[in-house]
Amino acid sequence: MLGPLLTGRYSIPPLRLYVNLKPSTPPSPPKPATQIFRFAKPKHESMFKQRKNPRVIAWTQVYRRQHRKGVADQVQKKKSRKTVKSQRGYAGMSLTDLAAKKAESPAARLEARQAAINKAKLEKKATATKDGKPKGTRPAGQASAPKVSKQQMKNTSGKGGR
Repeated sequence: MLGPLLTGRYSIPPLRLYVNLKPSTPPSPPKPATQIFRFAKPKHESMFKQRKNPRVIAWTQVYRRQHRKGVADQVQKKKSRKTVKSQRGYAGMSLTDLAAKKAESPAARLEARQAAINKAKLEKKATATKDGKPKGTRPAGQASAPKVSKQQMKNTSGKGGR
């Protein structure tokens, strides 16, 4: 028994190599600087040394907890309800009005649109003649001058520049 004894992760040299210790004091194993990890199987230790993430490995407890595998309470999944579709009116129109509008032919729709456009034009003309002059037009003598921004006005003031 000349070499060190192997116990677990530590190697303990035989007693006679301890020169300064008294015979009554048993040798203590050297304390590691970091945390001790104990593994049930060599496969687990191998994965740990390879720095594999246990959340990714399917057979680990962490993975099984995370993905809810083998939970006794979860016998049956809850069934989601199907939504029941129902029609209702929108934009200030009732359902009957919408159904009537859908049923009318494209030609009738076009006629109604043209009538509405003509009515709007007539109303616009009536308001323009009521005031005496048509809106949005300038007198014949005045031409519109080109619009100039404040910055352009500053540049043309004659102070000179760089």
